[in-house]
Amino acid sequence: MSEPWLSQVDPKDLRGMAQVDALLSREGIRRDRNLDYTCALFDEDGQAIATGSCFGNTLRCFAVSGAHQGEGLLNQVITHLIEYQASRGQFHLFLYTKAETARFFADLGFHEIARVDGKLVFMENRRDGFPGYLRQLEKTRRPGRSAAIVMNANPFTLGHQHLVEQAAASCDTLHLFIVSEDRSFFPFAARKKLVEQGTAHIPQVVLHDCGPYIISSATFPSYFLKDEKEVIEGQARLDIQVFKRIAAVLEVSARWAGEEPFSQVTRLYNSVMAEELPKAGIRFVEIPRAQEQGQAISASSVRSCLKNGDFESLGKMVPKTTMDYLTGPDAEPVLAKLRLSDHVVHD
Repeated sequence: MSEPWLSQVDPKDLRGMAQVDALLSREGIRRDRNLDYTCALFDEDGQAIATGSCFGNTLRCFAVSGAHQGEGLLNQVITHLIEYQASRGQFHLFLYTKAETARFFADLGFHEIARVDGKLVFMENRRDGFPGYLRQLEKTRRPGRSAAIVMNANPFTLGHQHLVEQAAASCDTLHLFIVSEDRSFFPFAARKKLVEQGTAHIPQVVLHDCGPYIISSATFPSYFLKDEKEVIEGQARLDIQVFKRIAAVLEVSARWAGEEPFSQVTRLYNSVMAEELPKAGIRFVEIPRAQEQGQAISASSVRSCLKNGDFESLGKMVPKTTMDYLTGPDAEPVLAKLRLSDHVVHD
Protein backbone atom coordinates (compact mmCIF):
# COMPACT_ATOMS: atom_id res chain seq x y z
CA MET A 1 0.00 0.00 0.00
CA SER A 2 1.43 3.39 -1.01
CA GLU A 3 1.82 6.27 1.44
CA PRO A 4 -0.92 8.95 1.49
CA TRP A 5 -0.01 12.06 -0.47
CA LEU A 6 -0.79 15.62 0.62
CA SER A 7 -2.01 18.41 -1.62
CA GLN A 8 -3.63 21.81 -1.47
CA VAL A 9 -7.28 21.72 -2.48
CA ASP A 10 -8.16 24.76 -4.54
CA PRO A 11 -11.67 26.19 -3.96
CA LYS A 12 -12.22 25.90 -7.74
CA ASP A 13 -11.47 22.16 -7.59
CA LEU A 14 -15.08 21.04 -7.25
CA ARG A 15 -14.23 17.35 -7.03
CA GLY A 16 -11.59 17.90 -4.38
CA MET A 17 -13.82 20.20 -2.35
CA ALA A 18 -16.70 17.74 -2.58
CA GLN A 19 -14.41 15.09 -1.09
CA VAL A 20 -13.33 17.47 1.69
CA ASP A 21 -16.98 18.32 2.42
CA ALA A 22 -17.94 14.64 2.51
CA LEU A 23 -15.06 13.86 4.87
CA LEU A 24 -15.98 16.73 7.18
CA SER A 25 -19.65 15.73 7.09
CA ARG A 26 -18.87 12.15 8.12
CA GLU A 27 -17.09 13.55 11.16
CA GLY A 28 -20.03 15.83 12.03
CA ILE A 29 -18.36 19.02 10.75
CA ARG A 30 -19.32 21.47 8.01
CA ARG A 31 -16.83 23.54 6.04
CA ASP A 32 -16.34 26.98 7.58
CA ARG A 33 -17.31 29.94 5.41
CA ASN A 34 -14.06 31.71 6.36
CA LEU A 35 -11.15 29.77 4.84
CA ASP A 36 -8.17 30.92 2.81
CA TYR A 37 -6.26 27.63 2.44
CA THR A 38 -7.32 23.98 2.50
CA CYS A 39 -5.25 20.82 2.18
CA ALA A 40 -6.01 17.11 2.22
CA LEU A 41 -4.25 13.77 2.42
CA PHE A 42 -5.33 11.36 -0.33
CA ASP A 43 -5.03 7.59 -0.43
CA GLU A 44 -3.82 5.53 -3.40
CA ASP A 45 -7.30 5.69 -4.92
CA GLY A 46 -7.32 9.49 -4.77
CA GLN A 47 -9.85 9.64 -1.93
CA ALA A 48 -9.48 12.32 0.75
CA ILE A 49 -8.75 10.66 4.10
CA ALA A 50 -7.69 13.70 6.19
CA THR A 51 -8.08 17.44 5.84
CA GLY A 52 -7.38 20.79 7.51
CA SER A 53 -7.61 24.47 6.68
CA CYS A 54 -6.44 27.96 7.61
CA PHE A 55 -8.01 31.37 7.90
CA GLY A 56 -5.76 34.29 8.77
CA ASN A 57 -3.71 33.16 11.76
CA THR A 58 -6.11 30.36 12.72
CA LEU A 59 -6.14 26.63 11.96
CA ARG A 60 -9.54 25.00 11.49
CA CYS A 61 -11.76 22.37 9.86
CA PHE A 62 -9.81 19.23 10.76
CA ALA A 63 -11.11 15.75 10.03
CA VAL A 64 -9.69 12.24 9.59
CA SER A 65 -11.58 9.37 8.04
CA GLY A 66 -12.82 6.90 10.63
CA ALA A 67 -11.09 4.10 8.73
CA HIS A 68 -7.72 5.80 9.22
CA GLN A 69 -7.90 6.91 12.84
CA GLY A 70 -4.69 6.31 14.80
CA GLU A 71 -2.39 6.52 11.77
CA GLY A 72 -0.95 9.94 12.60
CA LEU A 73 -2.63 11.61 9.63
CA LEU A 74 -3.90 14.63 11.56
CA ASN A 75 -0.39 15.24 12.84
CA GLN A 76 0.82 15.36 9.23
CA VAL A 77 -1.94 17.79 8.25
CA ILE A 78 -1.25 20.15 11.15
CA THR A 79 2.51 20.04 10.58
CA HIS A 80 1.90 21.03 6.95
CA LEU A 81 -0.46 23.85 7.93
CA ILE A 82 2.04 25.23 10.45
CA GLU A 83 4.74 25.18 7.76
CA TYR A 84 2.38 26.85 5.29
CA GLN A 85 1.51 29.56 7.81
CA ALA A 86 5.22 30.19 8.44
CA SER A 87 5.76 30.58 4.68
CA ARG A 88 3.35 33.51 4.68
CA GLY A 89 4.74 35.08 7.84
CA GLN A 90 2.20 33.76 10.35
CA PHE A 91 4.02 32.33 13.36
CA HIS A 92 1.59 33.07 16.23
CA LEU A 93 -1.22 30.64 15.52
CA PHE A 94 -4.61 29.99 17.09
CA LEU A 95 -7.17 27.24 16.87
CA TYR A 96 -10.56 26.32 18.25
CA THR A 97 -11.33 22.71 18.96
CA LYS A 98 -13.88 20.54 20.68
CA ALA A 99 -13.18 20.08 24.37
CA GLU A 100 -12.59 16.34 23.95
CA THR A 101 -9.76 16.88 21.43
CA ALA A 102 -7.93 19.70 23.23
CA ARG A 103 -5.41 17.27 24.76
CA PHE A 104 -4.33 16.13 21.29
CA PHE A 105 -3.49 19.70 20.28
CA ALA A 106 -1.74 20.30 23.60
CA ASP A 107 0.57 17.41 22.68
CA LEU A 108 1.36 19.29 19.44
CA GLY A 109 2.47 22.40 21.32
CA PHE A 110 -0.76 24.40 21.63
CA HIS A 111 -1.70 26.02 24.93
CA GLU A 112 -5.17 26.68 26.28
CA ILE A 113 -6.37 30.28 26.51
CA ALA A 114 -9.99 29.68 27.51
CA ARG A 115 -12.77 27.10 27.24
CA VAL A 116 -16.50 26.73 27.41
CA ASP A 117 -16.96 23.47 29.26
CA GLY A 118 -18.27 20.66 27.14
CA LYS A 119 -18.21 22.72 23.96
CA LEU A 120 -14.96 24.25 22.74
CA VAL A 121 -11.45 25.36 23.64
CA PHE A 122 -9.45 28.35 22.33
CA MET A 123 -5.71 27.60 22.01
CA GLU A 124 -2.48 29.21 20.76
CA ASN A 125 0.99 27.92 19.92
CA ARG A 126 2.84 30.27 22.30
CA ARG A 127 3.13 29.30 25.93
CA ASP A 128 3.54 32.91 27.04
CA GLY A 129 1.16 34.50 24.53
CA PHE A 130 -1.93 35.30 26.58
CA PRO A 131 -0.05 35.44 29.93
CA GLY A 132 2.32 37.98 28.35
CA TYR A 133 -0.64 40.03 27.09
CA LEU A 134 -2.12 40.03 30.60
CA ARG A 135 1.18 41.23 32.09
CA GLN A 136 1.25 44.16 29.70
CA LEU A 137 -2.33 45.04 30.64
CA GLU A 138 -1.48 44.86 34.33
CA LYS A 139 0.96 47.75 33.89
CA THR A 140 -2.00 50.03 33.07
CA ARG A 141 -3.93 49.23 36.24
CA ARG A 142 -4.83 52.29 38.34
CA PRO A 143 -6.23 52.66 41.84
CA GLY A 144 -9.96 53.18 42.33
CA ARG A 145 -12.99 51.84 40.50
CA SER A 146 -12.41 50.43 37.01
CA ALA A 147 -14.84 49.62 34.20
CA ALA A 148 -14.41 48.38 30.62
CA ILE A 149 -15.87 48.72 27.15
CA VAL A 150 -15.07 46.66 24.06
CA MET A 151 -15.86 48.32 20.72
CA ASN A 152 -15.16 47.94 17.03
CA ALA A 153 -15.99 51.58 16.18
CA ASN A 154 -16.46 51.04 12.46
CA PRO A 155 -16.37 54.09 12.50
CA PHE A 156 -16.49 56.00 15.83
CA THR A 157 -19.87 57.75 16.22
CA LEU A 158 -21.62 60.05 18.67
CA GLY A 159 -23.26 56.88 19.98
CA HIS A 160 -19.86 55.44 20.88
CA GLN A 161 -18.86 58.74 22.43
CA HIS A 162 -22.03 58.85 24.52
CA LEU A 163 -21.40 55.32 25.80
CA VAL A 164 -17.81 56.18 26.77
CA GLU A 165 -18.85 59.38 28.52
CA GLN A 166 -21.56 57.62 30.53
CA ALA A 167 -19.27 54.78 31.55
CA ALA A 168 -16.39 57.11 32.43
CA ALA A 169 -18.64 59.13 34.73
CA SER A 170 -19.17 55.98 36.84
CA CYS A 171 -15.54 55.08 37.50
CA ASP A 172 -11.99 56.28 38.07
CA THR A 173 -10.55 54.35 35.12
CA LEU A 174 -12.29 53.19 31.95
CA HIS A 175 -10.38 50.53 30.03
CA LEU A 176 -11.49 50.88 26.41
CA PHE A 177 -10.60 47.92 24.18
CA ILE A 178 -10.60 48.39 20.40
CA VAL A 179 -11.06 45.31 18.22
CA SER A 180 -7.72 45.01 16.44
CA GLU A 181 -8.48 42.78 13.47
CA ASP A 182 -8.75 44.33 10.04
CA ARG A 183 -12.01 42.64 9.11
CA SER A 184 -14.06 45.85 8.99
CA PHE A 185 -14.57 48.52 6.36
CA PHE A 186 -12.42 50.93 8.36
CA PRO A 187 -8.89 49.62 9.02
CA PHE A 188 -7.73 49.22 12.60
CA ALA A 189 -5.25 52.12 12.44
CA ALA A 190 -8.03 54.49 11.35
CA ARG A 191 -10.53 53.18 13.90
CA LYS A 192 -8.00 53.50 16.72
CA LYS A 193 -7.12 57.06 15.72
CA LEU A 194 -10.80 58.05 15.63
CA VAL A 195 -11.40 56.54 19.08
CA GLU A 196 -8.32 58.33 20.46
CA GLN A 197 -9.46 61.67 19.04
CA GLY A 198 -13.11 61.17 20.00
CA THR A 199 -12.28 60.36 23.64
CA ALA A 200 -9.35 62.75 24.17
CA HIS A 201 -11.52 64.94 26.43
CA ILE A 202 -12.23 62.05 28.84
CA PRO A 203 -9.30 61.65 31.28
CA GLN A 204 -10.51 58.34 32.73
CA VAL A 205 -10.02 56.51 29.41
CA VAL A 206 -7.13 54.09 28.91
CA LEU A 207 -7.03 52.63 25.39
CA HIS A 208 -6.03 49.04 24.63
CA ASP A 209 -5.70 46.95 21.49
CA CYS A 210 -7.67 43.73 21.77
CA GLY A 211 -4.92 41.89 19.94
CA PRO A 212 -5.88 38.35 18.92
CA TYR A 213 -7.61 37.52 22.19
CA ILE A 214 -10.96 39.25 22.10
CA ILE A 215 -12.65 37.29 19.38
CA SER A 216 -14.33 38.60 16.24
CA SER A 217 -17.12 36.95 14.29
CA ALA A 218 -14.71 36.57 11.37
CA THR A 219 -12.18 34.45 13.23
CA PHE A 220 -14.60 32.56 15.42
CA PRO A 221 -15.33 29.16 13.85
CA SER A 222 -18.83 27.93 13.18
CA TYR A 223 -18.05 24.58 11.65
CA PHE A 224 -18.62 22.30 14.63
CA LEU A 225 -21.59 24.07 16.22
CA LYS A 226 -25.12 23.15 15.20
CA ASP A 227 -26.82 26.41 14.31
CA GLU A 228 -26.36 30.18 14.15
CA LYS A 229 -27.73 30.80 17.63
CA GLU A 230 -25.32 28.24 19.09
CA VAL A 231 -22.44 29.85 17.18
CA ILE A 232 -23.23 33.31 18.58
CA GLU A 233 -23.66 31.99 22.11
CA GLY A 234 -20.50 29.92 21.83
CA GLN A 235 -18.50 32.95 20.71
CA ALA A 236 -19.98 35.12 23.45
CA ARG A 237 -19.35 32.59 26.22
CA LEU A 238 -15.78 31.95 25.10
CA ASP A 239 -15.11 35.67 24.72
CA ILE A 240 -16.45 36.24 28.23
CA GLN A 241 -14.09 33.59 29.63
CA VAL A 242 -11.19 35.56 28.09
CA PHE A 243 -12.60 38.84 29.36
CA LYS A 244 -12.95 37.50 32.91
CA ARG A 245 -9.18 36.95 33.06
CA ILE A 246 -8.56 40.42 31.66
CA ALA A 247 -10.97 41.93 34.18
CA ALA A 248 -9.25 40.14 37.07
CA VAL A 249 -5.87 41.62 36.09
CA LEU A 250 -7.28 45.15 35.71
CA GLU A 251 -9.66 44.85 38.69
CA VAL A 252 -12.59 45.72 36.43
CA SER A 253 -15.92 45.59 38.22
CA ALA A 254 -18.27 46.62 35.37
CA ARG A 255 -18.56 46.19 31.61
CA TRP A 256 -20.63 48.68 29.65
CA ALA A 257 -22.41 48.29 26.32
CA GLY A 258 -25.07 50.05 24.31
CA GLU A 259 -28.39 48.32 23.82
CA GLU A 260 -28.80 46.81 20.37
CA PRO A 261 -32.02 47.64 18.48
CA PHE A 262 -30.75 46.46 15.09
CA SER A 263 -28.43 43.43 15.19
CA GLN A 264 -29.77 40.12 16.46
CA VAL A 265 -26.17 38.92 16.89
CA THR A 266 -25.18 41.78 19.20
CA ARG A 267 -28.48 41.59 21.05
CA LEU A 268 -27.91 37.91 21.84
CA TYR A 269 -24.30 38.65 22.76
CA ASN A 270 -25.45 41.28 25.24
CA SER A 271 -27.94 38.87 26.79
CA VAL A 272 -25.18 36.30 27.35
CA MET A 273 -22.99 38.97 28.99
CA ALA A 274 -25.88 39.95 31.24
CA GLU A 275 -26.19 36.31 32.30
CA GLU A 276 -22.51 35.38 32.67
CA LEU A 277 -20.59 38.44 33.86
CA PRO A 278 -22.36 38.78 37.24
CA LYS A 279 -21.28 35.21 38.04
CA ALA A 280 -17.71 36.55 38.06
CA GLY A 281 -18.63 39.59 40.13
CA ILE A 282 -18.67 41.90 37.09
CA ARG A 283 -21.69 44.16 36.67
CA PHE A 284 -23.08 44.38 33.15
CA VAL A 285 -24.47 47.81 32.30
CA GLU A 286 -26.49 48.18 29.10
CA ILE A 287 -27.62 51.72 28.30
CA PRO A 288 -30.01 53.08 25.64
CA ARG A 289 -28.39 54.18 22.41
CA ALA A 290 -27.90 57.88 21.77
CA GLN A 291 -30.48 59.08 19.24
CA GLU A 292 -30.76 61.52 16.38
CA GLN A 293 -34.29 62.60 15.46
CA GLY A 294 -35.77 59.64 17.29
CA GLN A 295 -33.50 57.07 15.64
CA ALA A 296 -30.70 55.22 17.44
CA ILE A 297 -27.26 56.22 16.21
CA SER A 298 -25.23 53.27 14.95
CA ALA A 299 -22.10 52.67 12.90
CA SER A 300 -24.33 50.82 10.44
CA SER A 301 -26.43 53.93 9.79
CA VAL A 302 -23.26 55.99 9.42
CA ARG A 303 -21.92 53.58 6.80
CA SER A 304 -25.27 53.71 4.98
CA CYS A 305 -25.04 57.50 4.86
CA LEU A 306 -21.51 57.26 3.51
CA LYS A 307 -22.58 54.80 0.82
CA ASN A 308 -25.43 57.09 -0.22
CA GLY A 309 -23.40 60.30 0.02
CA ASP A 310 -25.73 61.75 2.67
CA PHE A 311 -23.21 63.96 4.48
CA GLU A 312 -25.93 66.18 5.96
CA SER A 313 -27.34 63.31 8.03
CA LEU A 314 -23.84 62.01 8.67
CA GLY A 315 -22.79 65.23 10.39
CA LYS A 316 -25.47 64.71 13.03
CA MET A 317 -24.24 61.21 13.94
CA VAL A 318 -20.45 61.54 14.27
CA PRO A 319 -18.15 63.82 16.28
CA LYS A 320 -16.18 66.50 14.44
CA THR A 321 -13.00 64.43 14.62
CA THR A 322 -14.67 61.58 12.74
CA MET A 323 -16.27 63.98 10.26
CA ASP A 324 -12.91 65.58 9.52
CA TYR A 325 -11.48 62.17 8.71
CA LEU A 326 -14.44 61.09 6.59
CA THR A 327 -14.28 64.25 4.47
CA GLY A 328 -10.49 64.09 4.09
CA PRO A 329 -8.28 62.23 1.59
CA ASP A 330 -7.30 59.39 3.98
CA ALA A 331 -10.86 58.06 3.99
CA GLU A 332 -11.26 57.89 0.23
CA PRO A 333 -10.17 54.22 -0.16
CA VAL A 334 -12.68 53.20 2.52
CA LEU A 335 -15.45 55.25 0.93
CA ALA A 336 -14.74 53.73 -2.46
CA LYS A 337 -15.09 50.24 -0.96
CA LEU A 338 -18.33 51.23 0.80
CA ARG A 339 -19.86 52.56 -2.41
CA LEU A 340 -19.24 49.24 -4.14
CA SER A 341 -20.52 47.06 -1.29
CA ASP A 342 -24.04 45.70 -1.00
CA HIS A 343 -23.49 44.83 2.67
CA VAL A 344 -22.64 47.89 4.75
CA VAL A 345 -24.88 46.98 7.70
CA HIS A 346 -23.77 44.98 10.79
CA ASP A 347 -20.36 43.89 9.52
